[in-house]
Amino acid sequence: MTMLTSSQLTHDRARAGGLKAVLPYLRLMRLHHWVKNSFLFLPLFFAGEVFNVDLLLHTLWGFFAFGLVASSIYILNDFMDRESDRLHPVKCKRPLASGEVSPAAGLVLSALCLAGGVTLALFIKEKFLFVLMIYFFMNLGYSLGLKNVSILDVFILALGFVLRIKAGGVITHVAISQWLMIMIFLLAIFMAVAKRRDDVLIKLSTGMDMRKVVKGYNLDFLNVAMSLISAIIIVAYLMYTISPEVMAQWKTYRLYYTTMFVIAGLLRYLQICLVENNTGSPTKLLLKDRFLQVTLLLWGASFYAIIYMPNFNLFK
Repeated sequence: MTMLTSSQLTHDRARAGGLKAVLPYLRLMRLHHWVKNSFLFLPLFFAGEVFNVDLLLHTLWGFFAFGLVASSIYILNDFMDRESDRLHPVKCKRPLASGEVSPAAGLVLSALCLAGGVTLALFIKEKFLFVLMIYFFMNLGYSLGLKNVSILDVFILALGFVLRIKAGGVITHVAISQWLMIMIFLLAIFMAVAKRRDDVLIKLSTGMDMRKVVKGYNLDFLNVAMSLISAIIIVAYLMYTISPEVMAQWKTYRLYYTTMFVIAGLLRYLQICLVENNTGSPTKLLLKDRFLQVTLLLWGASFYAIIYMPNFNLFK
């Protein structure tokens, strides 16, 4: 067995120490939330251009630009909320709330992320930068106080996803169906309402308001809102799949088959929220819940088979 020299041990410890020092900053950027930027690729998927390498590469650069600007907002929001986050059972572990990262260092990292995202967007397309700046200033307003206005707060969160879809269409010159925009907007509102429900549950269990906006919500209102919006999402999706323009585009009427997976996914999410009382972050739920993962996979596979494999025997 080879013995490690003292210099090698010192080097390994230095590397481990360096990585440990960087991790809080990476967590502060919330890199796992960058999965939301995958919405930029949806226009390509729904337009049948998902195998166009040039468009994919352009969208990938947009993905990173959007991620950096989004991270700048996440950091700023954590900076503004660091005092209230210390009272939250989960958010108290965030780098700024826990003290792992100083407020000054957090602001510097936020500025660097913004500068990097804007610079990258300039090389992609000016119109893309315009959409990205709308996203930035809208969320800046959210961080500075609009998040305390009930209902408006969930609309701002939902519009962030709509702007991601719009940005993807701008980068690739792909026309976006109005039904797609409506569905994404409704789905995003649905998830934002679920997050507010989690805040209300925490208030009921601890007696503390984790957010000022929670005063404008209660469980009855949020339960009704989630049920109402999920029903509208299903109707909107059905209307999308049977709309004449979509059937003419894909020369098939069979897209409505995929509705079963949309319904199953929404019912599972409602089950998690209303039965298990486990709402929290939609991103984390998607990364952990096997039922949601399988449902999303089956929806994507069935949609792919219908529009990309029209001669597949099952769909003849």
